[in-house]
Amino acid sequence: MEIDVGFVCGRCDAYAPLGAKACTSCGEALGFTTEPAGGDSRVARPKLPRRAPARAGHEPVAVPPTPVASAQVAEVRSSGARKDEPANQFVGPVKIPARFAVTEALMDQARSYVCKKCYSPVPQGHKFCGRCGEPVPREVLTAQTLLLSKMLEPGKAKLVVIKGEGFQADPSDETAFLLGGRQHPAGRTQGDILFDRDSWVSPLHATFYYRDDGKLVIRDEHSLNGIFLRIKGTATIQPGDLFLSGEQVFRLDTTPRASDGGEADGTQFYSSPKRPSPFRVVQILRGGTTATQVCAREASVTVGREGCDMNFPNDPYMSTRHCKVELTSAGAYQLTDSGSKNGTYLAIHGERELVHGDYLFIGRELLRVDISA
Repeated sequence: MEIDVGFVCGRCDAYAPLGAKACTSCGEALGFTTEPAGGDSRVARPKLPRRAPARAGHEPVAVPPTPVASAQVAEVRSSGARKDEPANQFVGPVKIPARFAVTEALMDQARSYVCKKCYSPVPQGHKFCGRCGEPVPREVLTAQTLLLSKMLEPGKAKLVVIKGEGFQADPSDETAFLLGGRQHPAGRTQGDILFDRDSWVSPLHATFYYRDDGKLVIRDEHSLNGIFLRIKGTATIQPGDLFLSGEQVFRLDTTPRASDGGEADGTQFYSSPKRPSPFRVVQILRGGTTATQVCAREASVTVGREGCDMNFPNDPYMSTRHCKVELTSAGAYQLTDSGSKNGTYLAIHGERELVHGDYLFIGRELLRVDISA
């Protein structure tokens, strides 16, 4: 376990390195206060906790006392002490226990919260940043974070669980994975990020890693159910690609070759007349079987809850008009989200760069990517 050695101001809780005699934030003297303790010696005592000054619109916050080492008192030789010495004379450094324990599996997010204004770490339970006074968001004070690194550095990302197996859907109880290392494998039984209650997640499903330029990338580790990334507006799609709308999974297929020739004796098989179609959208059920198949009448197929080519009135996550697949005049296939509330997700191939605000599905885990400024 690493140990930070220095001072924590008893007034504003700002950290100061060894040798500092005063807080760089509020000017408070650091170290021990000295008071007569009998004879010609003085005993150094740790400073008492103070109340932080009230800010506009907020109640005063009690600041905890400065933590000290096991030897909480130190003697000062009387030969070097003068009667006119100030009561808060600096007498020596204080050891501060490690602020974060990397081995912790579950902890309050406030302990690893980084102020979005000055990027200073805010200790657990504090409502304001000790350096700049910025209030800690209310949702962070009651949140929980799975700690994968000491703190979220600028430019690093975290995965916020929106919904999933074994996680609460209450937005006030945020659960997140901090991606502070070089790479973080994710899966049901292997990796740093575990979704052990989700049977749709492969043992090793994906890996999150940072490229040399600092960009966050997700790589599919040949998972059974793949990784679905939410599209923004319109995305290019290829035959054989899977996409997700509501709780339904679809596949884009090209129109199969005609097989309606006559028999050897010249008799034609009687059936419904065929209409020319450039492609079709196939619904994929659990287990891999196919269900509804709709051929494009013109150059597009719409999907939604009602009034579309493919309708799913009992899907609570499907919008009235959710998405559309179309073939452009240039011969390219496009998947367009029609302003749906829950979004349209396209399965990725291999690996994909992630940016701030991206949403993705790993199994039934819906995750949001937050990258610090």
